Amino acid sequence: MTESKMEYERLRHIFVTVFLYNFAVFMVIPAITDVTMLALCPGQDECSLAIYLSGFQQAVTGLGSLMVMPVVGNLSDSYGRKALLTLPMILTILPLAILACGRTKYFFYGYYALKTLTAMFCEGSVLSLSLAYVADNISESRRSSAFGILSGIGSSAFLCGTLTSRFISTESTFKVSAFVAILATLYMRFFLPDSSCNIDSTSCSKLILNKTKRIGNNVVDDPCPKIQIGKRIPSIDDMIHLLKTSLIFRQAAIVAFFTNLAEGGLREALLYFLKARFHFNKDQFADLMLIVGVSGVISQLVLMPILVPGLGEEKLLRIGLLASCVHMITYSISWAPWVPYVGTAIVVLAVFSSPCLRSIASKQVGPEEQGKAQGCISGIGSFANIISPLVFTPLTAIFLSDRAPFHFPGFSIMCTGFAMMIAFLQSLMIRRVPTISNNKSNSNAYNEA
Repeated sequence: MTESKMEYERLRHIFVTVFLYNFAVFMVIPAITDVTMLALCPGQDECSLAIYLSGFQQAVTGLGSLMVMPVVGNLSDSYGRKALLTLPMILTILPLAILACGRTKYFFYGYYALKTLTAMFCEGSVLSLSLAYVADNISESRRSSAFGILSGIGSSAFLCGTLTSRFISTESTFKVSAFVAILATLYMRFFLPDSSCNIDSTSCSKLILNKTKRIGNNVVDDPCPKIQIGKRIPSIDDMIHLLKTSLIFRQAAIVAFFTNLAEGGLREALLYFLKARFHFNKDQFADLMLIVGVSGVISQLVLMPILVPGLGEEKLLRIGLLASCVHMITYSISWAPWVPYVGTAIVVLAVFSSPCLRSIASKQVGPEEQGKAQGCISGIGSFANIISPLVFTPLTAIFLSDRAPFHFPGFSIMCTGFAMMIAFLQSLMIRRVPTISNNKSNSNAYNEA
């Protein structure tokens, strides 16, 4: 078996875990807008209360994730990815179980409160820890493709979950989702080998070589150092250190901020916009998401492995960001129900951006700091998710109501396109990525320049 096959063989269980988890999470998305509207504003296609509650939930979730993500990444560097994956995967089950029992007004408020609390820890945790797990177990030359495959697995889960939601009832959707979330947690606990310093991997061998301790006058290897609570938990300091020491990481962080700002605004506005503008329901939402899922699978599992070696992560990142900008603007000017379907098809290029950005960030730190780096990027994305609802929720509510200063229902979505354009312009400044772990001195000189 070649080295490449051996590396991908080590990733098969994390791929299955990510697929099952995302299947459970994504299959409820087409139904949740109808459930929310039915619980809060029955019989209406426009509901400002639902929009503001969604915006508040997104802001609180972003604030919690901003504080939690870097800490989770740091802890996973010391205690292993598996241990830190367990809690968010268990917490994800609880709000799904509530809506599996009922979807009346009081069940919805119970779901809303629990979802808001658990999402502060769960939102982004599984993704950032999975990315760190992949980085632990695969060489840097194949890391971009591996990140693309991981994203493609997520897109496949999105596709399968949405397809399932499209053909079953709303009641069954939440029951199946809760069951699959339980199955994902059990699979991860029983089958996923931990990515820590007790496994035989290139990353961990580098970690072992770099970690020492002093006993008397002798320096010995300390392959599994214990976490130092006073030094490791204040992870905001770690984020600031990463941003100060690497120019490319700082540029990637700016791109991550504006990308998440735009995507958070689109996520906040789009479904309510389509509900109010074209009276879309669960099945039509599912149809749109199926296009997204198919596009993501084709792009990340087929196109990315082919294009990355020739074009590089930087060019693919720019292509993805520009495509994201175009498809957001297309949504905003939709004048007929078929236009959003055309805009959704552009996602085949837009999905390049996330795995390329994560790969660029990954190459700016050593093997012992992958969790910290991915947690930092997730934390910055969470900060953007705090700002996003503060900006886009009022715009969405106003321009979908009769109080709009001028008639442009998609105005808030147009603004998300402008935010994505800022991310694209910043990405033009990112040059060929030097690899810190392979050529640290050259990278430092480059960053200082």
